[in-house]
Parts: sequence; structure tokens; C-alpha cells
Amino acid sequence: MTSNLKNKISVLIITLNEETHMHELLSDLTFADEVIVVDSFSIDKTKDICLSFENVKFIEHKFENYTAQRNIALDLAKNSWVLFLDADERITPKLKEEILNTISLENTADAYFFLRKFMFQNKPLHFSGWQTDKNIRLFKKDKARYIEGRLVHEKLKVNGTVAVLKNKLIHYSYLNYDSYKAKMVSYGKLKAKELYAKNVKPNFFHFYIKPAYKFFSSYFIRLGILDGKKGIIICYLNALSIYVRYPELAKLIKEKRAN
Repeated sequence: MTSNLKNKISVLIITLNEETHMHELLSDLTFADEVIVVDSFSIDKTKDICLSFENVKFIEHKFENYTAQRNIALDLAKNSWVLFLDADERITPKLKEEILNTISLENTADAYFFLRKFMFQNKPLHFSGWQTDKNIRLFKKDKARYIEGRLVHEKLKVNGTVAVLKNKLIHYSYLNYDSYKAKMVSYGKLKAKELYAKNVKPNFFHFYIKPAYKFFSSYFIRLGILDGKKGIIICYLNALSIYVRYPELAKLIKEKRAN
């Protein structure tokens, strides 16, 4: 525990049906002063697993969108430092040590990017657009908040300085084809709702050129071709998210006109 440190840390996690990941994730968070899970009423064993850990506070809240869910978790945190993790992310021993050393310093940045290593069925994916993947995961609670209006791929607004930690966060996003495809389709539909709220009107470019370019960019420009079969699958599914987005947006517009 970090009770001997000047600054304490709250680990926050939002979940929905994450029984595959939760035990391994929570077992590695004994260094935290507080662990809060905000769950969207999972129907698998996520709740049971979380409640089996005495240091975990388990809260159920109806899912509206990723940004709202993260801000709810953020409001529940009581400590000055927040570490936000997805259920499919893992902290290495070196990264944990770096986190604890960082928050113990007198002069720190207000938020820190984590570089992420994307795992494809337990093996690292080296290219396919993921080689520069990074997200802000560690930050001072009073210096940051997730921007309203972003329903997916939520963005943290930091009022202060931002730096990058050296050690990578492990990202087990791809377990199998069906689950990753479902995730990409879900992201596409949420993004469509976000664009609908912004009054975006889709056209030929959105329907055809944009998803095709996403695949081309990830597979050729971002060297997905060097990842072999894994690269084809990931580049296709990431492009699928964009391909789903604009027909869904057109559907929402059509439904509004019908009403």
C-alpha cells in the first residue's frame, strides 16, 4: 500500500462482462490505496469476482457512454492521484515501480501518458498502427476530467503539464475474433451517435473512402503487413468500425426525419 507516501492513489476501472480479465487485473492492484470498479450491470461473474477482493469498492451504474461512466468513477475517487485502467490492461512490475516512484516525487507533471503494447491472443502485435499507441492513465484528480460529448474513445482534458512514463502498459484487447469484432461494431455505433449529435451528414467519402483508407493506412503505411495474418485481421476489424459508423449515422438521420 502507498500509505507511507505523501500522495495516495485511487485505481479506477469501468466494466461490463469482464470476468475473463478481472481476477488477474485485481490481483495485481494491492499497491493501490483504493480500487473502485464502476460496472454497467454485468450478467457474467464480474461482480462476484470483484466482491471477492476486500480492497475493491464495487458500484453499479447504468451505462450511458464511456465518458460519462469514467467521470462517475472519477467523482468517486478520494485520493489525489488517479490511475485509470481498462479491464484488459496489465501493469508490469517495472511500470508499477515507476508509478509509485512518480507519485512520491515533490515535482511531477499533472498527468502521464502510458505507451501500450497491444497483445494479439497473448502475443505482441508490433505494427498495424498500434506501435505508437498511448493513453493518459495516471493523473492528478483535481487537474483533469473527461470531455463531455465524446461517447467513445474518450478524451481527458488536463489543466496542467503532461509527461510520458517509460515503461509500457500491456493491452490484452484481442482475445478472439468474435469478441473484438463486437467491440469494434459497438464503437462504430457509439461514434455514429456522437456524430449525429454534431449534425454531421455522411456522404460517399464517409461510406467508402474513409474505411478503405483506414485499412490501407494501417496495413501498408503503418506496416500491418509485417504482422502477417494478425495484421490483416486487426486492420480489417479497425476499418470495420469506421465502415459501420456512417450507415448507422444515416439510419439515425432517417429515423429522425420519419418522426
